[in-house]
Amino acid sequence: MHLREFQQIIEATYGHRDRARGKDGTFRWLAEEVGELARAVRTGEPAALREEFSDVLAWTVSLATLCGVDAEDAVSRYAAGCPKCHQRPCACPPEKS
Repeated sequence: MHLREFQQIIEATYGHRDRARGKDGTFRWLAEEVGELARAVRTGEPAALREEFSDVLAWTVSLATLCGVDAEDAVSRYAAGCPKCHQRPCACPPEKS
């Protein structure tokens, strides 16, 4: 499945709820799902990881739709590799933490 198709499926399935909830409410749901993904990453349980990654992707494209962003077009920014240095693997200096 292509990302654009996924975004269309999510819009057809949940778009009416997303529009009623609005951008802010949808963003808050996305943030909650990222927290659930963090817990799944810590436990490493494969089924939980699969579920939480799918939820984060779904909420991300829901928010993108509400903001008028075509998710497939957005990810094309990475088609040539790193969007900063345009290399694979990235040759940018490591970020300091």
